[in-house]
Amino acid sequence: MSDTRRKIMRVLDGESLSPPPLWLMRQAGRYLPEYRETRAKAGSFLDLCYTPDYAVEVTLQPIRRYGFDAAILFSDILVIPDAMKRNVRFTEGHGPEMDPIDEAGIARLNGEDVVVYLRPVLETVRRLREELPDETTLLGFCGAPWTVGTYMIAGHGTPDQAPARLFAYKYPRAFEHLLMLLADVSADYLVAQIDAGADAVQIFDSWAGVLGEKEFEAFAIRPVARMIASIKSQRPHARIIAFAKGAGYQLKTYRQKTGADAIGLDWSVPLAFAAELQKDGPVQGNLDPMRVVVGGRALEEGIDDILQHLGHGPLIFNLGHGITPQANPDHVRQLVERVRGTK
Repeated sequence: MSDTRRKIMRVLDGESLSPPPLWLMRQAGRYLPEYRETRAKAGSFLDLCYTPDYAVEVTLQPIRRYGFDAAILFSDILVIPDAMKRNVRFTEGHGPEMDPIDEAGIARLNGEDVVVYLRPVLETVRRLREELPDETTLLGFCGAPWTVGTYMIAGHGTPDQAPARLFAYKYPRAFEHLLMLLADVSADYLVAQIDAGADAVQIFDSWAGVLGEKEFEAFAIRPVARMIASIKSQRPHARIIAFAKGAGYQLKTYRQKTGADAIGLDWSVPLAFAAELQKDGPVQGNLDPMRVVVGGRALEEGIDDILQHLGHGPLIFNLGHGITPQANPDHVRQLVERVRGTK
């Protein structure tokens, strides 16, 4: 079967399908008991990401359970700074941490061996394409330069990314160098994922929403546009989803300025605005993950609203951000059945 018949690839090429194909961000995660069992066997989170046996298993778990139309590679956006020797670690209860970088550290950064370092991840991609059902799209991914850069500057996550914003104003040339280096390295990483078997890739800009208008242009659009131009120059048929969480009205020209084939929408994007964005091409989203936690009528109403507003155009049904650990697996099945009209 050609990958052009995979439903999500058809939508990425501009088709409107009813019902729309669906997958969920973080669909392989802590809400599933089988994931928790595998995570315990793996030891550290990075060992889970870098051991193909474990990474393949957790990627396949939600496909076996729910039959989603796409599997997304199980990894993390911070494998890039880890490959750049920033001492990334995941501490229980504290989230990701790494050695914060300064102006001098940015000048010393070297991205030459990143793709080589991440060969275990690429092996996971190769094995997934072999093991997945033929009709299931395989998505690769990475973090956007701005989001990855915020962690590198602060050394950890922060509520508003103030450390990175302050650094960008104080040291604009160093910060621009960091973003463009991350753009180039990340583009090569995504090309490698495509070559290993990924059908399409997603770029996650999870912290785009903290940026003002000029900063969004400089930090969220320009580096992602550079990435996409690089990927398309190397692999012209690549299909790319760009997800700028919290970008709001700035999504109006995000697709055109970045060159993304589809744009992801978080749950705060009004559906009337989402329908306008859909006129320019495929959209993905945008159910509030809290509706999956609650289930029942709240879940069904949220799904029905999205299908009513966006279901007649090119849509990949998804959440507006990742599924949360407290989500009930039965509610996820309810979601799948409601979207597909099977119950």
